[in-house]
Amino acid sequence: MDSSPARRRLACWVTAGALMLAALPLAAQSQTQTYPSRPIRLVVPFTPGGSTDILARAIGQELAKAWSVSVVVDNVPGAGGAIGAERVARATPDGYTLLMGHIGTLAVNPSLYPKLPYDPLKDFTPVAWVANVPNVLVLHPATPATNLKAFVAYARSNPGRLNYGSGGNGSAANLATEYLKMRTGISLVHIPYRGTAPAVVDLVAGQTQVLFTGVPAVIGQVRSGQLMALAVSGRQRVEALPDVPTVNEALGLKDFEADQWYGIVAPAGTPAEIVAKLNQAINAALSSPELKKRLAAEGAVANPATPQAFGQYIAAEIARWKPVIASGRVKAD
Repeated sequence: MDSSPARRRLACWVTAGALMLAALPLAAQSQTQTYPSRPIRLVVPFTPGGSTDILARAIGQELAKAWSVSVVVDNVPGAGGAIGAERVARATPDGYTLLMGHIGTLAVNPSLYPKLPYDPLKDFTPVAWVANVPNVLVLHPATPATNLKAFVAYARSNPGRLNYGSGGNGSAANLATEYLKMRTGISLVHIPYRGTAPAVVDLVAGQTQVLFTGVPAVIGQVRSGQLMALAVSGRQRVEALPDVPTVNEALGLKDFEADQWYGIVAPAGTPAEIVAKLNQAINAALSSPELKKRLAAEGAVANPATPQAFGQYIAAEIARWKPVIASGRVKAD
């Protein structure tokens, strides 16, 4: 038997390596059991004050209360959300860096930006579907239509005569209207603005005739009679506008859906046990009366679901918006 020093050292190395490998699952298990033990960073890929930021801060506050850890909302704007999203995609997959994504960053950007620096399906692990914000199609009262069917008929008979506003090229309002155009065959002229607020101002003034945007942006003008609501974009009617039908109801279109939506994702490779903990806590937060009230103020509808269901929805939304962007020749600002 060779008992040389070299042989003994080799045996020690082999034994030490085996012990280290055996300890890895225990270390991972310990990390999962103690999660979260330090502050969580929730990246918002836009400036403060918008719906994505508001929802992220609301969720962050609920998680902080439930777990007694800090949840730091980090605004990283730029490139339609791509800068912040890429930063999360490249972060360590340990559950301490998350992204508050939305329809733009997770479903629209892949078709809007030819060289997107991340892949929503490959670079992220779905965590929780937070909420949907339905869009509502509103008209200036002088437009010759009082319901969606009459509006579509008029637009078909007068191609290019009606102007629709949006918050900019590639915005949710731009895409929702292009989707309606594609599904109904109508022709409308796009007038992009730098934000939703000026688009609403010009619609009320009669400079444009149509706007398909989030309910909170126009609910006041609808209630005051300055604008006329024809239809909402989701599968169900909106509590704030109970008499306004869905597009599906008004036109008999199957599976028409053009909501804005929001959800949390983590870097790919985040342990499943940590994802499950996050999902359970976020879903519990979405059921709290306080958060429901805050969501309602944003015109949002909570959507608690499993990570798997949210991942399937992201994939379906990418497929939904790709032909819309191509058909409308939508370009990012």
